[in-house]
Amino acid sequence: MQIPKLLIHSLQDITGFDEEAFIHVHESGEQVTSIRINPNKVNYGISLFENTKQVSWSRFGYYLPNRPSFTFDPLFHAGCYYVQEASSMFLEEALKQTVDLLKQVKILDLCAAPGGKSSHLQSLISKDSLLVSNEVIRQRSNILKDNIIKWGTNNVLVSNNDPKDFSKLHGYFDILVIDAPCSGSGLFRRDKEAINEWSENNVMLCSSRQRRILADALPSLKENGILIYSTCSYSKEEDEEILDWLITEFELENLQLTLNEEWGITEIKTEKENFGYRFWPYKLKGEGFFLSVFKKTASEKPASQTKSKLKLVSKKQKEIFGNWVNPGDSELVIFGNTVYAWPKNLVNDYDFLAQHLKTIYSGTALGSFAHDKFIPDHSLAMSNLYSEKVIKTELSKENAIAYLQRKDFEATIALKGMQIATFNNYPLGWMNVLQNRINNYYPKELRILKDKI
Repeated sequence: MQIPKLLIHSLQDITGFDEEAFIHVHESGEQVTSIRINPNKVNYGISLFENTKQVSWSRFGYYLPNRPSFTFDPLFHAGCYYVQEASSMFLEEALKQTVDLLKQVKILDLCAAPGGKSSHLQSLISKDSLLVSNEVIRQRSNILKDNIIKWGTNNVLVSNNDPKDFSKLHGYFDILVIDAPCSGSGLFRRDKEAINEWSENNVMLCSSRQRRILADALPSLKENGILIYSTCSYSKEEDEEILDWLITEFELENLQLTLNEEWGITEIKTEKENFGYRFWPYKLKGEGFFLSVFKKTASEKPASQTKSKLKLVSKKQKEIFGNWVNPGDSELVIFGNTVYAWPKNLVNDYDFLAQHLKTIYSGTALGSFAHDKFIPDHSLAMSNLYSEKVIKTELSKENAIAYLQRKDFEATIALKGMQIATFNNYPLGWMNVLQNRINNYYPKELRILKDKI
C-alpha cells in the first residue's frame, strides 16, 4: 500500500502521529472486523459469533477473530447485528457523557447513509425519543431506509434532504450528529480506492463542504443542544481547523470527554484550546476516526408547528388486519395505500416534519389494502408489531439462504397460508405456503445476488 507522501508530510505536527507506525500498520495487511448487535432483537450478552471481544467504548460492539461471509449469514439479513467499524462506535461514549439518554430527545443524524450511526442511535435512545435519519443522495437514502427497516424500530423518520433544508427547523433538535463527508484517509486500510481518490485539493474541498453543512444545519439545534462532529479523515483542515472555526463563527462551547487510557484514543487540543479525539490505527483496534462535541449556547426561537389532516385507519380496516398487526401504542395513518404505525407521542412531530422534509419512510410500514384484503409489508415482519396470531415457520440455513436469494426451495410445512419465514427464530420476511409450492415475498431489491460464498 502506497500512502501519499503529501499526506504523510501534512501529519508531521499532529498530536500522536508516528510516521513509522503509521506506515507499518497500513502495509501490514491487518484487517479489523467488528459488529454491533441489535438490542431490540438480540438480548444483551448473547454472542452471535465465537471468540469475540467487546469494543471498549460500546456495550453493543464486538471484534470478530476473522471476517465471515456476512452475505450468507441469515442473522445479518434479519437485522440481528450491523457490520460497523469499531472506532465510529465511540459515538456511544460521546453521547453517554454529554446527554441523559433516559430522557426523551430529538436527534438529527444529518449524513446518515448507509445507516451505521443511525442504527446505533436507535439502540441508545429511549422508545419515546425521535430520530430523523437523513441522507442527501437519493440512491443512498434508499439503502439507509432498508437498513432502518431491518433494525425494526418505529421511532425513526428517514428523509432525503440537503442540509440547508433543516435551517428552517429552528431549535427543533436536542442532538445533532454530523458524520461529515470527508477525504477518507482514515479508511485506507479498509478501502484501497480511498487512496487513489485522496489529494490535497480534495481535502480542501471537503473542508469547505463540511463548513457549509455545519452552517446550514446548526440553526435546527436548540439552545443547550449537543453537536457531535466526526470524520474519517486525519487531516487537520477537516478536523482541528473545523473545531476552531466553529467556536469562532458560532455560539458554541466545546466539551471535553473523559477517556480511559487503555482505550488508546488520542486527545488533541487545538490552537484555540478545543478538544477533539483522534483514533490512530496503530494505537487501537479500529480505523482512522476523529470526533468532537459541542454544546450550543445561542438561543433559538422554536419553529412554529401546524397540524395537517391525517388520514387514519377506519374501524373496518382495523378489523381486516386485526389478525396481522398488534399496533400497541401506535397511531395508524394511511399515505397512498400504505398503512404506517406511528408512535402516538410522535404523531405531531412526524406530521410536522412531513410538511417540511422529503420524507421517504416513517414509523413502520404495516402493509396495504387491496379489495378488502390486507397485504403485509416486509417492514412488519422486521418489526415487533406483528400479531401473535401470525404463523412463524423455522427454516434450515440452506433454505433460509435460498429464501433470501428468492430461489425456490423445498420444505415440509404443515400450516398453509401467509407466514413469516424465520431462522433461529428471527424473522426474515413473508412467504405464502400453498398446497404445491411456496411463494417467496422477500423484497427483490434486497435479495442475495451471489450464488455461493
